[in-house]
Amino acid sequence: MKLRSLLLATGFAVAATGAFADGHGIGACLITKTDTNPFFVKMKEGATAKAGELGIALKTFAGKIDGDHETQVQAIETCIADGAKGILITASDTSSIVSSVRQARDAGLLVIALDTPLDPIDAADATFATDNFLAGELIGAWAAATLGDAAADAKIGMLDLSVSQPTVGVLRDQGFLQGFGIDLGDPGKWGDETDPRIVGNDVTAGNEEGGRRAMENLLAKDPFINVVYTINEPAAAGAYEALRAIGRENDVLIVSVDGGCPGVQNVADGVIGATSQQYPLLMASLGIEAIAAFAAAGTIPAPTEGKDFFDTGVALVTGAPAEGVPSISVQEGKDRCWG
Repeated sequence: MKLRSLLLATGFAVAATGAFADGHGIGACLITKTDTNPFFVKMKEGATAKAGELGIALKTFAGKIDGDHETQVQAIETCIADGAKGILITASDTSSIVSSVRQARDAGLLVIALDTPLDPIDAADATFATDNFLAGELIGAWAAATLGDAAADAKIGMLDLSVSQPTVGVLRDQGFLQGFGIDLGDPGKWGDETDPRIVGNDVTAGNEEGGRRAMENLLAKDPFINVVYTINEPAAAGAYEALRAIGRENDVLIVSVDGGCPGVQNVADGVIGATSQQYPLLMASLGIEAIAAFAAAGTIPAPTEGKDFFDTGVALVTGAPAEGVPSISVQEGKDRCWG
């Protein structure tokens, strides 16, 4: 199935729009991690716009915080009971959600993972996502190239997502380390690497307060950290505030993933050195189109050739390009950003 489009989706606070339990029309659900992260806000907007265009009744659900697994389980149960034809989900716990996803598929619903692959990935009918490993690899390679010879003596703080290690967090973390030139342990998890340049890992819940707290914890371990990997741009903003509080905001490289407009502006302002931009509008709109096609003809979307998911693209945004690392300018990032 060839899918084309460009839009977005986001939201998580068990907010619902549209009704389809009466059997009239096509119903779809969007289940995101939170309704505060700009990435998910845009995802919701994209799904809503495409659903309106195609005449699909859309209900949206969101967790209270990133990691609110139980709310996602309840949302899936509601979608099944309401007679939805399909579910789009960014899972907080990518392995624990599998049994609920199986129930939805057994009930005849199409289930598509957005942004965050399930574990295993084939637990969903399809996945529309950024190549999250590549997103991490790009910022890792940029950081190493920017440091040059000093990369051999770097002190790296790793600001991850959650102790449950959802796939999106593992892929970005491990991609960063490989891009930086650090040997991986088990690539299916983070935190088992033995390279002495890694000061440690802490978790942020993908928000600014979590990023600030995690950065403070790692600085307590080693106040001379000079490279910080962050799971997303809100976490990066929090890390920057922690560094600024001790007067170190100008001598630490912070890298991230997202490409939202606030994050790209932070690249322009020097808060973030480089970020890997992803495209939630495309993920969401393609997901709604796929549900429409499934409802009409039972069609299941195919992955990108050579991958086990449909790749919605990624681009490194930086104001300081590094030789050998493909990137786009800050202005290009602003032209493509969301949020």
